[in-house]
Amino acid sequence: MTDFLLVAWLSALVELRRFGWMLGLGKPWSAGEKLKLLFAGYNGTRNTGSDVRVQEMLRQLRHVLGADNVDFSVMTQDFGRTKGYFEGTRQVYLPDVFPPFLFHEVRPNHGVIACEGSMFKSKFANALTTMMIGSLGLASAENKLSIGYGGEAGQMDGLVESMCRRYVKDSLVITRNLESQQLLSSLGIPTELGTDTAWTFEPHPAEYARKTLRQAGWDEKTPILVLCPIHPYVWPVKASIAKYLARRTTGAFKDSQYRTVYFFQSGAEVQRKYGQYINGFSKATQAFLQRHRVFPILVAMERLDADACRKIAEQLPGTPVFDPDDYDMFQLVSILRACSYMVSSRYHGIVTSMPSLVASAGVTMDERIQNLMRERGHQSLLLTVDDPELESKLLEVMEALVKEAEGVREGIGRTVVRNLKVMARMGTFLENAVHRQYPGFPIRSGVLSWEDYLPPLGENLLHLLERYDASAGTLAAAH
Repeated sequence: MTDFLLVAWLSALVELRRFGWMLGLGKPWSAGEKLKLLFAGYNGTRNTGSDVRVQEMLRQLRHVLGADNVDFSVMTQDFGRTKGYFEGTRQVYLPDVFPPFLFHEVRPNHGVIACEGSMFKSKFANALTTMMIGSLGLASAENKLSIGYGGEAGQMDGLVESMCRRYVKDSLVITRNLESQQLLSSLGIPTELGTDTAWTFEPHPAEYARKTLRQAGWDEKTPILVLCPIHPYVWPVKASIAKYLARRTTGAFKDSQYRTVYFFQSGAEVQRKYGQYINGFSKATQAFLQRHRVFPILVAMERLDADACRKIAEQLPGTPVFDPDDYDMFQLVSILRACSYMVSSRYHGIVTSMPSLVASAGVTMDERIQNLMRERGHQSLLLTVDDPELESKLLEVMEALVKEAEGVREGIGRTVVRNLKVMARMGTFLENAVHRQYPGFPIRSGVLSWEDYLPPLGENLLHLLERYDASAGTLAAAH
């Protein structure tokens, strides 16, 4: 019922905005103005993947469109947790009850860029998908730029899918994999094939990671094994006014409350499955540590992952835990890139470590890591969170990471370079979309190479281009 009310509320606001536009209300972009774009996403919760994605979108789009030609705003749920992020971009507060905010915030902008990776799916939260659809729909209603950038689509509940079909049909969604493109195309939504936008992210230098890891007990010689676990069974988060009222009056549902009217899944079965997952991770790692000399660490890619990290650390005494409450995205990714091996249930744990060729395996709860491993040609390094034989299979996968490390890293390097080229192509799609929507906007002229559609790259990525792409000689020389 609460999902229905949220969808109905936001749908009504989109229709109201469309009606106003037909009556001549609203102001379009005019030549000479800076192009104001609102980046709609899930930032301010210390979800490292979400923050890294948006950081790189802003860098790429500012580079492609020209810093002097644009004025960007990005949503945040907590200014303290995005302090120091998104340089040169205005941050605006996204409240938990967001329809009125979107109605007023989209209006003064000339377009919306939807940022969330899990853009159109019910796996995590219908409210989040509703927000993505509403943001794009409000922009389209006033004939403004409306783009989903590097998003993914999966199974949607009927109500949300219907809303998506209706209000995203006048947008352009650049998906991060073929499966998402096919699903959205079947709903009549214009799409182009792209990738994730985290590939170009530049963390703190390697010395930061070495110093931090030394302080945590690393001897600077032993290979580092990093684990990035999650709590797979609390999703989807659902809005519930009834639970919210019960929480306020009786104190019930305290442990499952995410924030205000939003609640995690809970109960005995959730705890049982979670316990199996934690034990599988822990026991496989214990066995691996008996066979191999490695320095294990645990990294929470989101604040919500800290519980899983602590529970595994209880079974691996002395293992350091790196929590995003204490480390920002530049610090955490620097630490990930200092590692030799990784087992992750976080998609962006894998993606952000790949430019340093960390040999990684995935234990997945949905299709994101599965699609990435298929692209790398590493399906044998993929397990699911609910595998009844997780402990024994994970140990085998960890052994394979060591035995096949060189080949795994070769596949990773090629995949990074391929995705850099796809990300550059996304920049051309974006540039063309802006030119179609606003023909008077100043677009770059002359002969441009694919590298011109990426933000400035760090040394790590330049070395990978030299190694894995024959056409990258000029790029490396120019830097």
